[in-house]
Amino acid sequence: MTTNMIALVTGANKGIGYATARQLGERGMTVLVGARDATRGRDAEGKLRGDGVDARFVSLDVTDEASCAAAAELVEREYGHLDVLVNNAGIVRADGSALPSETTVATLREVYETNVFGVVAVTNAFLPLLRNAPAARIVNVSSEVGSIAVMTDPQGALFALTSVPYPSSKTALNMTTAMYAKELRDTPIKVNAANPGYCATDFNHNSGFRTAEQGAEVSVHLATLPADGPSGQLWGFQMDAGGGYGVLPW
Repeated sequence: MTTNMIALVTGANKGIGYATARQLGERGMTVLVGARDATRGRDAEGKLRGDGVDARFVSLDVTDEASCAAAAELVEREYGHLDVLVNNAGIVRADGSALPSETTVATLREVYETNVFGVVAVTNAFLPLLRNAPAARIVNVSSEVGSIAVMTDPQGALFALTSVPYPSSKTALNMTTAMYAKELRDTPIKVNAANPGYCATDFNHNSGFRTAEQGAEVSVHLATLPADGPSGQLWGFQMDAGGGYGVLPW
């Protein structure tokens, strides 16, 4: 077993997840590239290694509890602990013109399966290994669209958005983050939600105004918080505050 810091990033084969893996690796961590597609995962591993990052592909489908358990068993066997878990994997879907009245239950189930249930499955599978670390960090990649305060502000930039599946899944993820932070409040483990902002990735057909690297900065900041850092917050890019980073309202 190694004494190096070990970080697992889900959905790390591209976009913000890949940039997060790179930035954590550049800080000297061994980065486990979680991906359900083996070809893409190994390709990402190769690219990271080519840039000097100690990276390793780990097969992980967050919607499959058996896959989560197998990945946790591999990490336990090879490393014995986990210092950083970044729950980055996520999907976005909408029906029709994205009005609530056009939303189907099937789409809701699909989005929640990855964005909410998958986070719980992965976190629970790896929590024993996170407890084995001196002071682990859990980062759940959320969004400002999950903030009820932001989304219901008539003067806010996001007020016009009406889609139910993705925003509500991130609201649920925010509550999930808060509850894990409460459970672990008497431990060295810190649990926070990250708002990377609207980043240009395949996720949104590269329409974002921030880069994947800028989005990754948010997760990396929360993944490397000092002992006196916060827990149980939604932190990151503040669009309605004119940019910059800070705490967002739930």
